[in-house]
Order: sequence, then C-alpha cells, then structure tokens
Amino acid sequence: MTDVQRRCDLDEPFSITPDHVAFFQKNGYIKLKDVLAPEVLSHYGQEITRKVKEINKLDLPMEQRTTYQKAFLQIMNLWLQSDIVKEFVFSKRLAKIATDLMAGSKRGCRGVRLYHDQALYKEPGGGVTPWHADQFYWPLDTDNTVTVWVPLQQTPMELGPLAFSARSHRFNAVGRDMEISDESEQKLSKALLESGLPLDESPFDLGEVSYHLGWTFHRAGPNKSTRPREVMTIIYMDKDACVSEPRNKANVADLASWLPGLRPGDLAASPLNPVLFSYD
Repeated sequence: MTDVQRRCDLDEPFSITPDHVAFFQKNGYIKLKDVLAPEVLSHYGQEITRKVKEINKLDLPMEQRTTYQKAFLQIMNLWLQSDIVKEFVFSKRLAKIATDLMAGSKRGCRGVRLYHDQALYKEPGGGVTPWHADQFYWPLDTDNTVTVWVPLQQTPMELGPLAFSARSHRFNAVGRDMEISDESEQKLSKALLESGLPLDESPFDLGEVSYHLGWTFHRAGPNKSTRPREVMTIIYMDKDACVSEPRNKANVADLASWLPGLRPGDLAASPLNPVLFSYD
C-alpha cells in the first residue's frame, strides 16, 4: 500500500447505518469491525510506537508504580510531535464516524473538533485500568463528546481490551465525581454490577475500533502477555462545544493543557482544537 493509498484509507468515508447510531445512542458505545486496514495500522503504528518510546519518561519498576502508572504509558497530543501521527489523528474517516454517531443525540452534531489525542500503551505485566468516565476530566458544556479507541494490534483478552458498561452513560448514581483510582474501581465495580447494566469485555480483532461517549463507564483488564498492548485514541467534541466553568481540579488542569487561553463561555476552539470533520 502506497502513502497515497494509506492517506485515502484514513479519509474515505466508512458507512455508518441507522442501526449503528441507534445502538450507540442506546448503549453509549459501539465496536466497529474493519474500520482501518492492517497495512494502515502497521504503518502509523510504527511511528506512534517510536514516538511513545522517545517521549516516555516513566521507567519505574512495575511494583513501584501507582495504580494509574501501572495501567498504561500515556503520551498525549502526539500529533504535535510527528507529521505522520498528525495524518492519523486528522483522519476524516474516524472523525466523520464520531460526527455521525453523535448526530443521533437530542442536540445533534454537525461536526467535531479535536480535544486531544493520546497513546495508551499497557506494558507486559501492566495492571488494570480502573472503572471511570472520561468526562469527569473535561471542562466542556456538552455531553456530545466521544473517544475512538484504536488498537494497533489484535487485542485478545490477555492483552487487556477495553470493556464497557452498556447504557452507563445515563448512570449517575455514583462515579461521575471520581477520577481513575483504586476507589473508582472498587465502588463502580460494585455499583455497576448491582445496577444490572450489561458488560461488554469482548476482545478486538485487527482493524476493529470502538467509540464511547464521555460519560460511558469503562475499564480494561491487566496485560497478562509478554508484549505491550498498543493503542491510539482520539477524543472528539462537538465543534460547537463551549468551555464550562471548571467543576474540579482535573477540569482546571485540562483547561490549561488542552484549551489554552480560553475561559468559561468561550467556544472550545484554541489552536490545539481544529475542526477535523464538518458537514457545514
């Protein structure tokens, strides 16, 4: 596959059906097969991995790390570090899927901006990623937020695939005020089990990706294999989203990092937040 073919694969539309949208809006997540070709994942995955190894500063032995540090190596906004990674993060195919899935919400959606990207590499022996909802961290005035989770390899159970509590984007009895922690794992494991919400912890085929809403609770198991679980994620927000008043310290930190120079009430459109797809 040539460079031109790879870029075309990243930008050509992927067909999202009304059934896809209905499933996503009901369950708060969806897994889609064959979204990206193996050759595309291999090409961009090599560069993403190279940059993760270059930038990562966490080299503590696993037994000396916190629960969060054991969960994954987390490198953010790689699109600013590599033009090759930027091609991947700016994929119109991935951004259009996010737009089409959120278009089924009550608010609708005509396009998406980048919030930020992040590589999440779970090393061999890496621990669980505790139950949490991403939107706890985001100072945004909308629930029209979604993350695409792109495994760069086939991801069987022993690698720790992402797991979802279906329909939990409407669950607010507990957890929406909790960061990723041992406490969130303990309390949400119990609360979600007692709620009777279905659990989807199925493995990912090569080329399969998932999209989940900001308030959908999710976790990942440990990496019991001898190789890293390599994943690239992109967080999208409605292109018309505005900055909200920070609700916690995490919101304050995110506002400074990913929406620099903006204040509550401003359109969430700093130079770090370009529109990646729009119907307008």
